[in-house]
Amino acid sequence: MTHLISILVLLLKIYATKSCSGISLKTQELYALVFLTRYLDLFTDFISVYNTIMKLVFIASSLAIVWCMRMHRVVKRSYDKNLDTFRHYFLILGSLVLALLVHEKFTIQEIFWAFSIYLEALAILPQLVLLQRSGNVDNLTGQYVFFLGAYRAFYILNWIYRYFTEQRFSRWIACVSGIVQTALYADFFYYYFISWKNNAKLQLPS
Repeated sequence: MTHLISILVLLLKIYATKSCSGISLKTQELYALVFLTRYLDLFTDFISVYNTIMKLVFIASSLAIVWCMRMHRVVKRSYDKNLDTFRHYFLILGSLVLALLVHEKFTIQEIFWAFSIYLEALAILPQLVLLQRSGNVDNLTGQYVFFLGAYRAFYILNWIYRYFTEQRFSRWIACVSGIVQTALYADFFYYYFISWKNNAKLQLPS
């Protein structure tokens, strides 16, 4: 739900302001790739109606955000290519190589699942770099990044609970990647809480 809130906040920002200022297109493209490769099981396994709907929502919303930033005649004008210069294809290549080396099973679906986990852990980097370069962060963008980071932090609590309650805990790839992903948000969380405590506008040091 926290992850879904982050996406809804971002969609609200784009459609309400007709602007994607402060948003990294490269991060959004990485997340679209994450969902497309992670949810290949839509074609092979059925868990529940809720599970299927949520997977489709994440895929559709991520593709819609990318489309708006690239194609919408008004929204795309606010995209700042000069700030969003992170070479994200290195993240894709590195995640793919790691997935081929470290995975739970050597099957196409499992390798793509591992790839999506590794890539998601790093997908926020272009966004964080963009925000650091711009300095000032508007309210909706700050809330979007906060909820996106909080979603993974809650996952860590879930993994700790499962480690002590399940006889065989086997999600070490997701667990380690989640810790790395949450750690990347540490600096942002610090400045977010400082601005919230002082009731001030969120600013990141450049």
